[in-house]
Amino acid sequence: MTGTAIALATVFALPAGAAPAKPGGEVGAAHAACGTTKPDKDDSSWLATAETAARQRSGSSTSCTALGTAQTSDRLDYHCYTVGNDGYTWTYLRNDRTGVAGWVRDDLLEDHGSGVPC
Repeated sequence: MTGTAIALATVFALPAGAAPAKPGGEVGAAHAACGTTKPDKDDSSWLATAETAARQRSGSSTSCTALGTAQTSDRLDYHCYTVGNDGYTWTYLRNDRTGVAGWVRDDLLEDHGSGVPC
């Protein structure tokens, strides 16, 4: 790799742990501002779960209000995903146990979230 190629790869690198664009779909509008809700576009089954206890937020940012917490035993209904300002993909979902809908960063979800862009 040339010095220029290495420099460009460094400049365009994703944050550590950030997911690249999901296969099979282009990324929807970047970042969901706090208070953003989305319709259910993802018709996948409700077998999705959190990999670890994960806060459900009002937007695709850790600075948005936490609305609830998805536990590892909760069934989650994915609606769609987008990319936050932090470079991570985030899924808008509804927790079947609590009824709370909100945004969860995909690296906190067992199967890395929805595959359907918002």
